[in-house]
Amino acid sequence: MIAENLAKFKSAIPEHVQLVAVSKTKPNEDLLEAYKAGQRIFGENKVQEITAKHEALPKDIDWHFIGHLQTNKVKYIAPFIGMIHSLDSIKLAKEIQKRAVQNDRSINCLLQVHIAEEESKFGIPLENVRSFIEDEIFQSFDRINICGLMGMATNTENINQVKQEFEQLKSLFNEIKLSTDSLGLRANMFDTLSMGMSGDYNTAIEAGSTMIRVGSSIFGSRNYQ
Repeated sequence: MIAENLAKFKSAIPEHVQLVAVSKTKPNEDLLEAYKAGQRIFGENKVQEITAKHEALPKDIDWHFIGHLQTNKVKYIAPFIGMIHSLDSIKLAKEIQKRAVQNDRSINCLLQVHIAEEESKFGIPLENVRSFIEDEIFQSFDRINICGLMGMATNTENINQVKQEFEQLKSLFNEIKLSTDSLGLRANMFDTLSMGMSGDYNTAIEAGSTMIRVGSSIFGSRNYQ
């Protein structure tokens, strides 16, 4: 069933949009079924879970950390993580830089931008993203590759509001994309706009998303026990 869901899903989204299969709470057997069907990018939001799955599953999986990341947990994922979607503070960036150096690698990250109404959601305020990038301390971090932006829209039935929030993030993405040289970013790497989940990915794609994070549509409802 997972392989069938995955095939249907991939055939329905544009080729330029990358799919992160959100596998949190799912057993390794489910991930292996998706893996055998060709899926390589998996997203997790718990450090303990992603490290355990990394140990047990094929080593060519591209693991993405999509949850709020505590600084004291960075050391556990730094050796293998493919992308961190939730870089939202200088303090966290400092720790990612430190652990990247220790592991002799660079780490791909997305800046998480707060675009939703809910204060409970994390992220850099939309109006502060540019100054965050220009921060002298942040500019010194040479082992962090900023590959783009990530944002989560308000959890609402109001499609117009969701669309507006995604379009705001797309506008900021375009603005930064045009200014990568002056902002000290690598222009060839800043190409990812991660927005859209199971309930709003179509709206996100219409607004310009290049990466969506989908779990239940592929794996079924989650087990939170």
